[in-house]
Amino acid sequence: MSKKLIYPGTFDPITNGHRDLVERAARMFDEVVVAIASSAKKGPLFSLDERVSMARQVFQHLPNVSVLGFDKLLAFFVREQGAHVVLRGLRAVSDFEYEFQLANMNRQLAPEIETVFLTPAEHLSYISSSLVREIAILGGDVSKFVDPVVVEAFARKLTQHGA
Repeated sequence: MSKKLIYPGTFDPITNGHRDLVERAARMFDEVVVAIASSAKKGPLFSLDERVSMARQVFQHLPNVSVLGFDKLLAFFVREQGAHVVLRGLRAVSDFEYEFQLANMNRQLAPEIETVFLTPAEHLSYISSSLVREIAILGGDVSKFVDPVVVEAFARKLTQHGA
């Protein structure tokens, strides 16, 4: 039986911490789907199409990784994809309570779906999309935290918005 994992998130933007988790998951599972949530209520800086495009470029070196956008309940998306495992990342103890709550809610909605947790490599554990976004918007260098594709996307986006 093929093992397919869904790694959901907003990925606004995708960071080196995300990449670390996906690369490690790709070694453990036959197929990994990076599922990028529309998350309109969060007001992402990058559009869904931009986030999907960046992630596809970042993960093009991994033949068993695909990237899809979605705009529905995660449990429904996971079922549609024929998967039974969801990956969530834990950077710090502070992430655990929220992630535990999400995992339990997903279990109520879809008992056949399991959630697994991975922690990023220690040198990446402090990176978050929101911090990277803030640094970039305020003119800082984010090249240590994201793929060059994302650095270029920030340059384009912030030039368009006059930041």
